[in-house]
Amino acid sequence: MAGSFIRRATKAVIVSINLFVAFVFLLACLTPYLPTSTWWILGFTGLTVPYAIVILFFFVIFWLIIKPKLALISIAVLCIGWQQIGVIAAIKPGPMLSERKRENHIRIIDWNIQSFNGLSKKLLVKKQIRKDIASSILQLEPDVICLQEFNNAEDGGIQTNNIALFKKRYKYFYFSKDYSRHDGAYQSGCIIFSKYQIIDSGKIKFPVAESLIYVDILKGADTIRIFNTHLQSFKFKQNDYSDIEKIKEQDAKTIDASMNLFNKMGQAFKRRGPQAELVKKAIHASPHPSILCGDFNDVPNSYTYFTIRGNWNDAFLQKGFGIGTSFISLAPTLRIDYILASQAFDIVTFDMIDEGLSDHVMLVSDVQLKK
Repeated sequence: MAGSFIRRATKAVIVSINLFVAFVFLLACLTPYLPTSTWWILGFTGLTVPYAIVILFFFVIFWLIIKPKLALISIAVLCIGWQQIGVIAAIKPGPMLSERKRENHIRIIDWNIQSFNGLSKKLLVKKQIRKDIASSILQLEPDVICLQEFNNAEDGGIQTNNIALFKKRYKYFYFSKDYSRHDGAYQSGCIIFSKYQIIDSGKIKFPVAESLIYVDILKGADTIRIFNTHLQSFKFKQNDYSDIEKIKEQDAKTIDASMNLFNKMGQAFKRRGPQAELVKKAIHASPHPSILCGDFNDVPNSYTYFTIRGNWNDAFLQKGFGIGTSFISLAPTLRIDYILASQAFDIVTFDMIDEGLSDHVMLVSDVQLKK
């Protein structure tokens, strides 16, 4: 009698967990359609998607062994969420990135360089970071370089003039200068360097900080528009990372730490919604074949990603493999950096290069205009 009760209770608990995970996953499936400016709470569910998918697949296998009928719950939910599953991982690795690209290809680099701060705390190493970052980029001989969290101070001499690291080989560039200090002596934001002539450029400011910038480059007879952007981040500071550790260790201040992170993340979700809509409007109205690079600060299972991408090609999904983690500081599932191309392009190659010089990895893609 007792054994029968325990079995029923255990089954009820497992089914309840299965239903809860299924419910959270279904909520995440709504994120592409509900603006986070209003439905910001759903932004959190997008972060759980990779884990929910793994758990639901586990339940499928578990129930097929124990009680096959109950496997239908997870199978049905996974089928409903095919769109979310489709952007989690890439399974179509393209050809290896060659040292030298073909003449009719355009090589794009996208990288959030973390303000040239690097990951090391050693002063001598940090002094060398800016040159190491430039060297890592230049050795790949890209045609276009899109960087986020780029800073420059021309009055500080050679040690602070970061544009000079690239200008010799890339005389065409456009800098957003979203942040400025010391009467404009220090500036930071997004920058686009181009080997090809820039014939037009522009900047679309976001309601709060940051912006979307673009340049029109001339490659032969073709005009191509390159966009670069950095969307609202969670702006975690050192004390926020300390809060994360308190939560992990079940510190006595766990509740306060959790609320602090929850509020900061919620604010970021609210701001990214309108930013994503501005980016969508701009890139889909482009009169030229276009490429968008950027740190969206949001995962593929988000309103931000689906709003911006539309029917554009995601270079990672087209020619990548795996889950594509691009931000390495918090979790192993955060793909928040992207290279997207309009339907006018074929994606030829894609690679992710971790040089250990930033909390983001470098994205590199060769693309080709369709003829």
